[in-house]
Amino acid sequence: MNVLVVGGAGYIGSHAVRMLLDAGHKVHVFDNLSRGHRAAVPADLLIEGELTNRELLQQVLVDHQIEAVMHFAAFALVNESVNDPSLYYQNNVVAALSLMEAMRLADVKKFVFSSTTATYGEPERVPIRESTPQKPINPYGFTKLVIEQALADYAAAYGLGYAALRYFNAAGAHPDGSIGEDHDPESHLIPIVLQVALGQREKLTVFGDDYQTPDGTCVRDYVHVNDLADAHLKALEHLRPGAGLCLNLGTGRGTSVREIIEACRVVTGHPIPEQMGPRREGDPSELVADATKAKEVLGWTPRYTEIQSIVETAWRWHQSHPNGYASV
Repeated sequence: MNVLVVGGAGYIGSHAVRMLLDAGHKVHVFDNLSRGHRAAVPADLLIEGELTNRELLQQVLVDHQIEAVMHFAAFALVNESVNDPSLYYQNNVVAALSLMEAMRLADVKKFVFSSTTATYGEPERVPIRESTPQKPINPYGFTKLVIEQALADYAAAYGLGYAALRYFNAAGAHPDGSIGEDHDPESHLIPIVLQVALGQREKLTVFGDDYQTPDGTCVRDYVHVNDLADAHLKALEHLRPGAGLCLNLGTGRGTSVREIIEACRVVTGHPIPEQMGPRREGDPSELVADATKAKEVLGWTPRYTEIQSIVETAWRWHQSHPNGYASV
């Protein structure tokens, strides 16, 4: 299948590109490189451009006979979305709608969308099912929910077949250490802990130890980036004209902040000093997926279910690329 991967030079997108190529698909990457990395994808696959350039998008879709689009080009920092909502509405909503309209005009009917657990807000119960009410509590989550609704409307009106995949906490790196996580600034827990192990940070700050969890720290569902990429490939096979899939992607196992730190200590052999800080506003105590539907519909089962094995792949990447893609 001819697939256009939008945001394919980013963290999750680059892993999806690698997996698509390994599966024999023909791939093109569309990215403005504002937060992606040129070195993360083969140079001959990369098309630089803005999603708001609808004419260029239509040309790419038609000239390369694109049959399906995967969208990874959203901004995804909660605090940034609160402080600069305009940035998020322009990039996550306006640009995504421009892409969807280019697809409609080019008659491309298959779309796999990176959604998020942030659309659920602070759920009353865990594990979280797809039927859990979606009540986002920040602009990031709301912009993703807006596009989920737009996809449903495009499916009903124009025959679009789509999958909205609601990620829990993406983690890890490609097992061979060649591609991985590189954000500036870094906001994800595992890379931050590993930066302490590398001596790039003096210590780690734990934000709150008085949550209603077994050890008092926040609990999250960490899902390996390759497992997420695998779900995207499986979703492609299940897209049907005029129909949509909304699926949670997680392991169903919660891991606390303290458990992450301890796993990183074991994997790296470093002590990783920590200090306690205040809670961050809007941090739910526990977010864990019920991904039963993804297993039933897609036949998707995460391969990485132990946090230590996820950390091992991340450590392999960070050791070989201590400055991210700048190390290449």
